Amino acid sequence: MVTKTLVNHCLSTSYDQIPQEVILHGKRSLLNWMGVAAGASTHPSIDILLELTNELKTAEQVSIFGREEKVDLLMATLINGTSSHIFDYDDTHLDTIHHPSGPIAPVVFALGEHLGFSGKEILHAFILGCEAELRIANAVYPSHYQLGWHITSSTGVFGAAIAAGILLKLDEEQMLWALGIAGTQSSGLREVFGTMTKPFHPGKAAQNGLLAALLAKKGFTSSEKILEAKRGFASVLAPEHDLEKVNVNWGTDWELLKNSFKPYACGIVLHPSIDACIYLHKNVSLEDLKSIELKVNPYVLELTGKETPQTGLEGKFSVYFTAAIAFLDGEASEKQYTDEKVKDQKIIEMQKKISITVDEAIKEEEVEVKAVLKDGSEITHKVEHAKGSIQNPMVEEELLTKFNSLVEDILGKSSTEQMAKILLHLDEYPSIDELIQSNKKSEVLSK
Repeated sequence: MVTKTLVNHCLSTSYDQIPQEVILHGKRSLLNWMGVAAGASTHPSIDILLELTNELKTAEQVSIFGREEKVDLLMATLINGTSSHIFDYDDTHLDTIHHPSGPIAPVVFALGEHLGFSGKEILHAFILGCEAELRIANAVYPSHYQLGWHITSSTGVFGAAIAAGILLKLDEEQMLWALGIAGTQSSGLREVFGTMTKPFHPGKAAQNGLLAALLAKKGFTSSEKILEAKRGFASVLAPEHDLEKVNVNWGTDWELLKNSFKPYACGIVLHPSIDACIYLHKNVSLEDLKSIELKVNPYVLELTGKETPQTGLEGKFSVYFTAAIAFLDGEASEKQYTDEKVKDQKIIEMQKKISITVDEAIKEEEVEVKAVLKDGSEITHKVEHAKGSIQNPMVEEELLTKFNSLVEDILGKSSTEQMAKILLHLDEYPSIDELIQSNKKSEVLSK
C-alpha cells in the first residue's frame, strides 16, 4: 500500500537519520520562505484576510510574520502561507514546478509557536513534510498539472498534514486518516493564476493539512489508502501517474535537495529569459536595438503568455513584460512588478520589440536569445542553466541579501539580522520564542 508505506517512512525517519546536507538545505529553505512571507505581509490581500479574521473574532494564538497581529492557529497557517506566495519569489522544485515550503512552513511555525516545539522538532517535521509532498508530486506530474491543477496546493496539502502529524505525534492509523482527510481537500486551479487567489492556494493547503491532522488526532476517520485507491487522489486527478515514485529510494534520494531558490520575483519558467535579457542589457544599447527574439520551452507561453498585462501581478505572468523590464532595468525584483511599471509607455513600447518562439527541444532551465540591431548585425546568447537552478544555485550570501532586501523595510535592520541568524541555526534553539520576538519592528522605519 502506497499511502501506508509513505506514512511508515515518515514516522520512522528520525532527525538523526537525515543527512546534514538535507538539514542545511531545509534551513535555507525556511530562510527563503520567511523572507518572502514577511516581505509580502503588507499586501492588500493580507489586509483583506486579516480584516475578515477580525470580523470573525478568532483567538489571538499565533503570529503573522511581518505583522503585529496574532490570529488563531488555522487562520495563521492560511495567512502566512498566502503571504509567502504573493511575490512569486518562493522556492521551486523545477521537476514538478512545485513550491514546497509554502504549504509546510506555515504549519510547523504555527504549531511550534502554539505548542512550544524546539527548532529541531520544527525542522524535522518541515523536511519530512516537504519530502512527502514532492514525492507525491513526482508521481502525478505532468498529467495532473496539465489538467489544470495547481500542484503546489493539490499535493502540498499532503505534506502539510504529514508535517503537522509528526509534530502532533500521530500514530500510524491517525496519520493515514490525516492523509485521507487532506486528500479529499486537495484543490487549486490554474485558472486563477494572475489573481490574489493563486497565492491563496498554498495558504489553503497549509490550513487544510493542519486541520486534517488535528481532526485525525481526535479520531476523525478517513480512507487509509487515499493515494492509490481506485477513487483516490492519483486515479481521480492524474490520468497518468506512477505511484512507485512516492516511496522509491526513501532515505537515500532526497527530493528536497532539488529545491531551488529564485533570484527573480516571478515564475521560474521566466528566469532563463530574464538571464538572457539581462545579458543583452549589459551588451546592447536601447538606441541600437531593433528587436529581441526568444526561443523558449513550451511552458513559458502556456504559463506566462499574457501579452498586455494590466497590473503588476499580471506582469509576473507575461514573458513580454518580464523580458522588457529585464532588458531595460537589468533586474527583475519585486520592485519591477508594479502597476506603474506595466503602464509605463517606455516598457510597453519595448514589449513590442520582443517575439517568442516555442521549441520543444528547449529545456525548462534554458533559453536562446537573438538581438537584432538596427545596423543588421545580430548578437546571440544561450542560457543553459538559469540563475537559481540546481546547476547554478543561489549561494547562502545571495540568499541573505535577498532576505534582507525583503524584510528590512518591514521589520528593520536588527530584527531582520536576528531572524536570519535564528533560521540558519534553527536546530540549536530549544524553542522559537526568540524567532517570534524578532518578528517585531526593531527601529523606526521610513518609507
